[in-house]
Parts: sequence; C-alpha cells; structure tokens
Amino acid sequence: MAGAERDGSGREMAGAGRDGRGREMAGAGRDGRGRERNESGVCCSCCVLGLALHAEGRGCDAHQYLGNPCGHVLLTCCEVEGLSPNPNQTQRRKERPRPTTLSEKGKSPHTRPTALSETGKSPHTRITALSEKGKSPHTRPTALSETDVNECVTSTHSCQASERCVNTVGSFVCERTVTCPAGFQLRNQVCEDIDECMVRSHNCGQRFACENTEGSFLCNPKQRCLTGFTQDSHGNCIDMNECSSLSDPCSAGFHCINTVGSYTCQRKVIMCSQGYHSSPDGTRCIDVDECQTGNHGCGEGQICHNLPGSYRCDCQTGYLYDALRQVCSDVNECWSYPGRLCAQTCENSPGSYQCSCTAGFSLAFDGKNCEDLNECDSSPCGQECANIYGSYQCYCRQGFYLKEDGHTCEDIDECSQNIGNLCVFQCVNIPGSYQCACPPNGYTMSTTGHTCRDIDECTTGVHNCSTEQTCFNVQGGYRCLSFSCPPYYRKVSDTRCERSGCPANSVDCQTSPLRITYYQLSFQMNIVIPTQIFRIGPSPAYRGDNIAISITHGNEENYFSTRKLNSFTGAVYLQRQVRQPRDFLIDVEMKLLRQGAFTTFLARIYVFITSNTL
Repeated sequence: MAGAERDGSGREMAGAGRDGRGREMAGAGRDGRGRERNESGVCCSCCVLGLALHAEGRGCDAHQYLGNPCGHVLLTCCEVEGLSPNPNQTQRRKERPRPTTLSEKGKSPHTRPTALSETGKSPHTRITALSEKGKSPHTRPTALSETDVNECVTSTHSCQASERCVNTVGSFVCERTVTCPAGFQLRNQVCEDIDECMVRSHNCGQRFACENTEGSFLCNPKQRCLTGFTQDSHGNCIDMNECSSLSDPCSAGFHCINTVGSYTCQRKVIMCSQGYHSSPDGTRCIDVDECQTGNHGCGEGQICHNLPGSYRCDCQTGYLYDALRQVCSDVNECWSYPGRLCAQTCENSPGSYQCSCTAGFSLAFDGKNCEDLNECDSSPCGQECANIYGSYQCYCRQGFYLKEDGHTCEDIDECSQNIGNLCVFQCVNIPGSYQCACPPNGYTMSTTGHTCRDIDECTTGVHNCSTEQTCFNVQGGYRCLSFSCPPYYRKVSDTRCERSGCPANSVDCQTSPLRITYYQLSFQMNIVIPTQIFRIGPSPAYRGDNIAISITHGNEENYFSTRKLNSFTGAVYLQRQVRQPRDFLIDVEMKLLRQGAFTTFLARIYVFITSNTL
C-alpha cells in the first residue's frame, strides 16, 4: 500500500494520521485531490505542521502517528531551538550528524539521506528517505548521512522507570507514562471520569436505575424490597441471610438461624459433667458450689468445702470422725476434761460445752468461774432486800408486813391494830397514816414522817471505835468489832485469816480450819421465824464434792440451826423469835469431803438483833 510504514515493533502504520485537533493529515504520496505529490513537498508540509504544533503549544506527539520520513521531519521542525519543549516530554538531544557528499564517504549513489543540510535548502529542494527494502524509481538521492542509532533499543537512553523512551532522528525522547484507572479516560494528559450512565456502558437491568459515581456507577433498584430482603442483579427480591451478612447478630451463647425475611437466635446447649453446669451465656462449663447451694451430703457436725466438680466434708471443732459409722461424733468436753473446764456445773452441747452456776450465783466474765449474785441489784423485793451468799432475803420496813410470796410488803394500820411497838411514843392515827416520835439518840425522823430512820454512826464518824477496831452499824446504834487471827494463821484481808503453817507435832493445828472468815448480819426483832440468814459452800465446787456443816460455838440457847441443801451447799436459819435486842457470835464449821480427804472451813458470823419498837 502506497505511503504505509512500520513502527519499531514491525507493526504496519497507516500513512494517514490526525493532528493535535483531530484533523486527518494526508501521509500518502497523493495530495488532497488524489494526485501524486513529490517527496520534497511532503517534507515541507510535515515541517510546516511541526512548526504550527509547536507554536500552539500542543506538543510534538503527532510524529508517532506518521510514517517516515514525514514523522521525523515533523519532530525535527516542532522541536525548534530556544523554545521550551512539551512539559510531558523530556528530550535528550545529541549532535545531529552532518550530511556528507558521495565523494567523502565513497558511498553508493543509492544511499538514503536522513537530514537536511546545514546551509538550508530551497523549499523546492527534494530530499527523500528511501526505505531499505526498495527505492522509488522517481527518488533521486541528493546527500548521504550516517545510519540513526535507536537508543531505546540499545538501552543507551537515560529515561526513568516511569518514563517511555521514543527514538528520534539522531536523538530520543522520554515521555511520561500516564495510565488512567478503570472508569477514567485520558484527555489532554488528564484522567477524566467516564459517565457510564451517559455513554450506556453500564450493565444495569430494566428494574434498576443507573447512577454515575467517581470511576464507576451504581445500579439502584427502582422497586424497594421489604425488610429482610435484598434485590439481585435482575431486581428480584430475595431473602437476605442476616446470619452471614450481620456482624454478631446473636449474643454469646446463642447461634443464628436464618428465616425468610428475618432470623432467630437459639441458645447453645452444652453438656457438662457431674459437678459442673453451663454458664449463663452457654459458652463454658463452670463449677457447682455444692456447699453454697446446699446440695451436699455433709451431716451434723461437718463443714462442707467446695472442690472443682465435687466437695469435701470435714468435722467441725468439737467433733471427732467415727471411722466405724463414718460420721462426725460430738466430743463430750465435760467428760474429757473433768474438773478443769467449769467452776461449778459443766453442760455438754453439740460441738462445745457450757458452764453454768447454781442458784444465787452468776457466771463470771471468763465463762467458767461463778460469782455470788447480788439479787438485790435487780430489786426482787417489794421493799428491803438483804443479800446473802448464794441467795437473798426480802423484808419490809416499819408499818408493813411481808406477804406469803416472800417478796411483797403490805401496809399495816399500826394504830388500830396495835401490832407491836411501832413508835417510841403514843401512836396518833391520822387519815391514811400515823405519826411517831423517835428516840433522841441513834434515830432521826424519816422524810415521810411515818418511820424513824437509823443513824449510821460508822458513816458519819460519831462512833468511838479505836483504830484497831471496825465499826459496824446496827439499828439504833453501832458495834466496834475486832478481827484478829489466832496463832498459826495469817490475815489475808480485812475479814479473812488463812492457816499459814503448823508445827510438825501439833495435831490440833493440823486439824484446825484451813480458812476463817468473818461475816456481819443485822435483823430486827420482828423478822419472820424461821428464816434463812446465811448460806455456805465451797467455791469452786466440783462434781463429787460433799459437805457437812454445824454450829460449833455461840448457839447455846439454840436460836440457830443448820440445814444441808445439797451435796455442796448448806444454810443457817434463825429458828426462834428474839424478844429483845441482842448480839450473837456463832461459829459455823463446814467440812468438805473432796477426793477422799476432809478440809475444814470456819465462818465466824456476827448476828445483831435490833429493836423494832421505833
């Protein structure tokens, strides 16, 4: 085909091309009317086109669409010296070889010239480039030149990796490679978005509306689907699998089951071994605390200890494991530790024990010893209360008598009944009461004006007792008492003596009381007879103790008597009415039989009976 050429890869290129404005250029050997043009006119037209492209700043890229020699001539004329080249091209120029004559190189007249002479030719000078595969019979060579070196093939160019090498006559050009991503097209060296909806290059179906996006497009369904459905590429509503499309549609412990238009969450079921149960979220097995839930087999006296998947039963304090019956049996601490746990009475309890005291005593702070209980502190009597060891006694003031219950007192119409001498002087009865006159010494009228109140000379300091004596107040007076210890005794308190030592040959001393204790009691003549005035017993008392009490001195007129209440408690009673004020000193001896040995204790008691005629 006339006017056709091939590029560097051997591909055939059309002799016709387009300029920068898209206008078709004649590259064949014919003019616009189809007449054959000479080669000199083609070169001139190509040079003029290169100069016009350079002047318009459109670049010299049109040479690659033209064949030789027009493409080389256009590039040569477009790249004019002194003008800035296309910004998208980087041109490396080398010295253009000068044309030589036939005589200089000795070449054949058929050698193809490759460039214009430096002196410049007339526009009518015909310079042609002959192909190596044949020459036109009308071409006349006018000059000879050296063969052009393709720097792009020989790798002697200096283009970067991001640039493309383009060979030129005597040089090469580095073109920046511009690649547009999918959905864009190159226009004036700029990547512009392709509107697929406008050019109808989309694949949206009839049920979808195309929406252009940057670099792509969207197919929006024209018809909306219900919740739980989505549209396929054909616009059909199909069920959406929420279990795979949603992130964690169900909480932990549940697995997702897809349904038409929705989904359900079903709890996961895991099988746990004995002693374990499923966690609330159903993801793992956790230990069952049998001790907390009560699902254990520990019996009385056992403590449950939880173990992983099981439990263990241990005996509590106060229990011992019975290997024969395989149970925890209670330990009777009262039998295991006789005489050492409690001062008086030991009572066993499940897993422990309790100490208790007999009537008239209270358990000490240590929970083992017993102390005398002052019952009068709790006011058990209607009027007056006298505390005695291990018990108490109620009595009434003047003008009252003790009722049968032994606690309450009832008023007496002293003047009308004339029971005893209530007053020192004549009783003058007045509505609801009476008046009495008191003796000048030892008494004072009470604030109520009905009774006479005893003066405590020991407290007020109006007594005449010596410093070696002890003052003891009685009704209407006082007593000076001396507490001394006999030989071989030592005084351990104001009212107690203890045996300190006996000669080796003194049998009487060795059989004498181990302890002598002094007591003082005061009563009026109108006290109810018989009445218990004193209790005696060992402290502490032990199981197996046995006592015997007797009055060894001071009961010659038989006013007093003794009685054994139990094996370790005895009492002293006033069994005869004392008709006039009188003082008694009685010795009460207690013999204690403990573990086969006798021990003697002596209580020396002062009993003062005062007048009730006031």
